[in-house]
Amino acid sequence: MATIDFYTNPMSRGQIVRWMLEELGEDYTEHLIEYGPQMHGPDYLAINPMGKVPAIRHDGRVVTEAAAICTYLADVFAEKDLGPRPEEKADYYRWMFFAAGPIEAAVTAKSMGWELPSPEKEGMAGFGSFDRTISTLEKALEGKNFIAGERFTAADVYVGSQIDFGMMFGSLESKPVFDDYTARFRERPAYRKAKARDNELIAAQQGNAS
Repeated sequence: MATIDFYTNPMSRGQIVRWMLEELGEDYTEHLIEYGPQMHGPDYLAINPMGKVPAIRHDGRVVTEAAAICTYLADVFAEKDLGPRPEEKADYYRWMFFAAGPIEAAVTAKSMGWELPSPEKEGMAGFGSFDRTISTLEKALEGKNFIAGERFTAADVYVGSQIDFGMMFGSLESKPVFDDYTARFRERPAYRKAKARDNELIAAQQGNAS
């Protein structure tokens, strides 16, 4: 019997968590949450008061925020070997939370058309500047197969998703190091299975709306 409840919408960051769940290979129960009244209704707000997906409930405990969920699942299912080994911990945690912090903020600001009032104000923004943030991510991947080294980890689920989404929607420019990195993880069976399910759900939603 599944002990993981997964709350998601296919057109959301829930895609990140579905990929992580498929990498684990553990059973989970999918709960599709529609944008609007359902996501902001009392039943779902009892799970996530922010009224956002994704969220999981594991053994009665709720975890929200995609990076936190990936980190948590890698930790509690340590036997799946998706968490960091001792020599990987520095890069694993550094780049997982770099993607959740500066990358997320920089890409969102650019997508919204938000401009810093002056270069002197860069220090007040967590990401500094978009170009410096993306350049830092590019350098982090140079000479490595995966973000923490030569082995795929949960950090690649989160960092990889940010790059994958960014290039798909045009918020990140295609670069050779990003192209090589995404090509490696897009061949993973768990990535393919997760994408197939979310694409199926998106097609169904669009069909119902037409």
